[in-house]
Amino acid sequence: MATTESVINTAPFTVRRRVKWGECDPAGVVYTAQFADYVISAAELFYEYLFSMPPQRAKDRFGFGTPTRALNIDFRSSLWPDDEFDMTVAVKEIRTRTYVLQVDAVKDGQTPVFSALLTVISIARGERRAIEIPDVLRHRLQAEIEKAQLEKA
Repeated sequence: MATTESVINTAPFTVRRRVKWGECDPAGVVYTAQFADYVISAAELFYEYLFSMPPQRAKDRFGFGTPTRALNIDFRSSLWPDDEFDMTVAVKEIRTRTYVLQVDAVKDGQTPVFSALLTVISIARGERRAIEIPDVLRHRLQAEIEKAQLEKA
């Protein structure tokens, strides 16, 4: 049995996903709200990659949380049951308490599906108050920016 989601590359960080029938409306098109799930799921896999452990375990260990502050999705094409698409996750910007991940999705290796900007705010785990991005996370995010710049050069 095949998985419906897997990391297929780490440079750039890429997640391949297959649309499940239950993610679609009666006409067979993916529900709009499902795209937010796709973006968050790709981000969680990205955190797992950054910390080499399940993301919630890493956040517990280092004492921070990463709730969404904003999510902007630009839809480019529809998805249907059994469509496979790839999402690349890149660090777009690092601020004091927030950072922005860009998630771009394509199907068939070329057809744009959506482009999303996920703004994440750092919070103290269990307190739900904003904190500066912890150094352990900031350094890993910055390393991803630097790695992407080297790949472009």
